[in-house]
Amino acid sequence: MPEKIKLDTEFITLGQFLKLADVIQTGGMAKWFLSEHEVFINGEQDQRRGRKLRSGDIVQIPGFGDFLITD
Repeated sequence: MPEKIKLDTEFITLGQFLKLADVIQTGGMAKWFLSEHEVFINGEQDQRRGRKLRSGDIVQIPGFGDFLITD
């Protein structure tokens, strides 16, 4: 069962999401984290920290968990 992450806005970037989900400590770590770890959004690998995530998207990070974006 994926962990639910609630949005207060229309979308969130992947970099902001990583901090919100407590995967990284600071926003500045996003670029490094994405270069070192695989991240899958809706089953497709994506390493762009500016990628917009919206309600209904599923983010999978092996070793960290699965997350469902909700509004």
